[in-house]
Amino acid sequence: MTLSIHPSVGVARLGNAEGNNFLLNPTKIGGLPHEHDENMQPTTEVINFKDEAGRIRRQGQVFKVFDESGEELTLQSPNVERIEWTVHLANKKAAWYEFSELNGNLLYGQANSYTNRKIQFRNKSVGLIGLDDYDLAERQKLIIDLGPRTIAGYLSEIEISIHNIPSDYTHASYPKGEMKQGSKTFESLGTLRTDNQGRLIVLGGYGFAGGNTNLEGYGGGDDWYDDISDGSVTCVVTYKNASQMTTNAWIVVGSPDFAPEIVNISTLNDTFFDVGVRYFNLVPDMYGESNSTGSGFNHNYIANFDRDILPIIQRISQYQWVANVQSMSGFFSYQFDYRDNSEARKPERMKYYNYFRQLDKKVIGDYDQPQQQLMSGDSDGNRFPMMPLNSGSNSVKSANAYDLTNNVVEKFLALDATQMFLLKQWAEGKFNVGDCQAFPVNPMDAASIGNCVGLPMCPGIEVTWNLQNPALYEDAYKIKHRDKVNYSQTGLSPSRDECEGGGCEPGDLTKRMACPWQADFFNCTVQTINFSEPKVNKATQIETTLTVTNHTWKDLPDGVTVPEDNYFSGTQDKEEKTPLPPAYYSYWWPPQSPWDVLTGELDAAGQLQSHLPAGQQINYARGINSYGQMVGHWFALAFIRDQNSKNEGFPYFTESERNHELFEYREIGVGQISGNPDDNETSLPVFFINPHKVSSDKLKEGLAEISRGETERGRRIAEYLEERAFKPVRSTNILHRSGTRVRG
Repeated sequence: MTLSIHPSVGVARLGNAEGNNFLLNPTKIGGLPHEHDENMQPTTEVINFKDEAGRIRRQGQVFKVFDESGEELTLQSPNVERIEWTVHLANKKAAWYEFSELNGNLLYGQANSYTNRKIQFRNKSVGLIGLDDYDLAERQKLIIDLGPRTIAGYLSEIEISIHNIPSDYTHASYPKGEMKQGSKTFESLGTLRTDNQGRLIVLGGYGFAGGNTNLEGYGGGDDWYDDISDGSVTCVVTYKNASQMTTNAWIVVGSPDFAPEIVNISTLNDTFFDVGVRYFNLVPDMYGESNSTGSGFNHNYIANFDRDILPIIQRISQYQWVANVQSMSGFFSYQFDYRDNSEARKPERMKYYNYFRQLDKKVIGDYDQPQQQLMSGDSDGNRFPMMPLNSGSNSVKSANAYDLTNNVVEKFLALDATQMFLLKQWAEGKFNVGDCQAFPVNPMDAASIGNCVGLPMCPGIEVTWNLQNPALYEDAYKIKHRDKVNYSQTGLSPSRDECEGGGCEPGDLTKRMACPWQADFFNCTVQTINFSEPKVNKATQIETTLTVTNHTWKDLPDGVTVPEDNYFSGTQDKEEKTPLPPAYYSYWWPPQSPWDVLTGELDAAGQLQSHLPAGQQINYARGINSYGQMVGHWFALAFIRDQNSKNEGFPYFTESERNHELFEYREIGVGQISGNPDDNETSLPVFFINPHKVSSDKLKEGLAEISRGETERGRRIAEYLEERAFKPVRSTNILHRSGTRVRG
């Protein structure tokens, strides 16, 4: 007999609200999280994502254990004596390599490994004992590893804290002392709980992000830490006859999902499904070593419109609420009957399909690839941006001028191989409609990761491109665990690459992400992409500023020579990597990091606080204008909610729960920039955070101001800002994406 845990890979989300004020995970793709009762059982869908002080509530992942017949085992099962859960979370970011787009991705071959590409470690000076030689014991101290925690019984609770590290775990490490920037001290990676049936609930951290250096860009910075994590979940079931059985799963703790009902075009569930289909025989009729059309995809396979095609169309339609991508609107407007599989409709279906770009072959140095192509064209000169209109997984870096044959550039997004295959079957007319057999994927597995980004992965939001590698899996939807003996005795590895095989350790699924996560979140919005030069996206631009000084001389003694009034006093060169024109304005993953959204305040008080009418399209992150402000005030951002969710098919997504009290608003006349007073008849909206409201030494003075309108929420926000331990964050902006520059 075997056991299984579902979800096989769970996703919890951090928040800065404390105590029991948390949510339980969504149970479907595009679903909302749930409230819970005193027994930790899910009740209604979420009412408010934030507490009374504007803090975001954590989202817990529920894990359940099942026997081989599919029957759930709980403490109420007649043959069960005890259910014991062990969770080991870790954060390896500070010990891993610097984030470098697709460099290191072994799907492109061993030549693309971190060592062969000469990618440096984060915090590269720590443990350095010679040229490219490191003391790994010193590097290991950069890992946040508080050891495993075990929980069992009814309604139990254990904090994964620095204050209760197991005495027999000798490899614990975490950032000690007070940080100079951001959150002052590190305390916890999260909380474990059980419900009244003995099921496990994993809650992540509280949004800690602290460091001792200036942030250097979207990858974060050295000597920075956050409380994102991932790790192993193990369940031991003890039966009444004293026999035991063990099974395992995995947990990822991600940042908040600010638009939970809007689904990415290619989700992490699509990634897992694609790997399962092509490497683990998940759907043998679709893909196998031998089928009616040979190895690989079976081109006689009959797709199902409602299961395989309609979700792609619906996801495309949802992007309009979080990104201003007009050209995508034609792909959900039903110019013809998409459900008609007749031969007469085949030209229209094929035309639709051909607007989707094909996938690149993963060949280093081959730039003549479909994902470098922006436009679809014909002999009549018609042009249309190909689908999906997202950035690819490496639109940021240009080819190395000294090694053009050894670089990976992927400018624009393509759906994964299985999605493209099913779309092709639909175009060929090889599909049916209506009810069909579901794929052999547990709905709980699909729901957890289906609300995460699958593509693009640069690096992504929750996880990154290593999940495309079959070496990470034991089976379809099942992460391979490294033998615990290997790291329980020596501690977690700071440098081992799980993509080379052998299974995953805690921390391996999130270690490639930005540190802190807010740095990439601030940038991962829009991207200006060069589309004419396959090898180049960004180029170095040198700006030269000429300073001319005018001197006026008077009251000089007789015989003193007057210098020339104007003379050259110096130059200043500024080197910056900017997109090489011609370029196209593209998006990263709008459902996870929105860019263009609708305001939603419908009453006078709300509009006075937001400074905007309802229904205006506006920049989502307006008012958060720097890395430091995102690190300090990420919880002020709005959640994008469907205000008409009960009437399926007619969505109306607007902002909700934005902490308006934190922001100031001004209209700036253009004349203040141009120097021409006539230009002041046109003004620009500017949102910003008033430092007098959020700096600890001036908060009491600004308390009344932040509570304008005498709102209870404003008072509570002010109290929270006063109480929290936080230091100003600075950045050098060495590396940036185009999304940091213009926020309408």
